[in-house]
Amino acid sequence: MKIVAIANQKGGVGKTTTSINLSTCIATNSKERILLIDLDPQGNSSSGLGFTPQPETSLYEVLIGTDEITTRILETRFENLSIIPADMDLAGAEIELAQSEDHLTRLREVLATLKKSSNYDYVIIDCPPSLGVLMTSALAAADELLIPLQCEFFGLEGLAKIVHVQEQVRLSGANPNGHIEGIVMTMYDGRTNLSKQVVEQVRQYFPDEVYETVIRRSIRLGEAPSYGQSIIEYDKNSNGSIDYHSLAKEFLKRHQ
Repeated sequence: MKIVAIANQKGGVGKTTTSINLSTCIATNSKERILLIDLDPQGNSSSGLGFTPQPETSLYEVLIGTDEITTRILETRFENLSIIPADMDLAGAEIELAQSEDHLTRLREVLATLKKSSNYDYVIIDCPPSLGVLMTSALAAADELLIPLQCEFFGLEGLAKIVHVQEQVRLSGANPNGHIEGIVMTMYDGRTNLSKQVVEQVRQYFPDEVYETVIRRSIRLGEAPSYGQSIIEYDKNSNGSIDYHSLAKEFLKRHQ
C-alpha cells in the first residue's frame, strides 16, 4: 500500500480538485483500490463527492486514540474508491495533537494498521492548505508527496515553501524515506506566456518530478463539486475529464 499526500500550503491551487479527480480516475481506469482521506476540516473533498459532513465521521477520534480507523471508512459510488470524510472536529485535532509528543507520527501509526490489512493499493490524503499539525502529520505519514501547483508566479513561491517543509519533516527523522513523487501543474492556460513560462521554469528545477500531463483551466472543473460529482461524472467529455484521466494513467505508469 502506497500512501500519497496531496499537499500545498497555498489555497486555491487545485489540491482538492486533484484529490477528488485523481482518486476517481484511478479507481475507474484500473483495478487499484483507493482510500481517499479528507484531512481538511473544511471537508471539500467529502462534499465534492456528495458526502454531507456528519459528526464523528472524520479521523479526529482516531487521531486522539478513542476509535479505530476502520470504523471511519465509507464506500463511495465508485467500485474501487472508499473515503474517510472530514468534519469540523478535525480543527480541534490541530490543538490536541500539537500538545502531544508524538504528534508528527500519530497519523503514520494509525495508517500502519491499514498497511497490514492490504485492503488498499493507494491511500490518498487531501491535506489542509496550511503548515499546521495536520499537514505535517500527513507529510510524516506519506510515502510520497504530490504537489499541485498553479501556473502563476505566486505558485513558484509556494513550491519553495512546501519543498522546504517536506525536507524538514524528512530530516527530523519522522519520515526519513518520504520524498516528492511529483508536481502537477494546474490551472494551465495555453493562451498566456505566463503559464508556459511557469511550467518551463518548474521543469528546469524539477525535471523528473513534473508530470507531463497539465491540468487546463476549466469552468467545468469548478462547477462539478457544487453537484457533489467528480469531473468524469459531471462532464466526461470536458477538458478537465480528459486531463485527469491522463494524469491517472501517468500516475499508474510511474508506479508500475
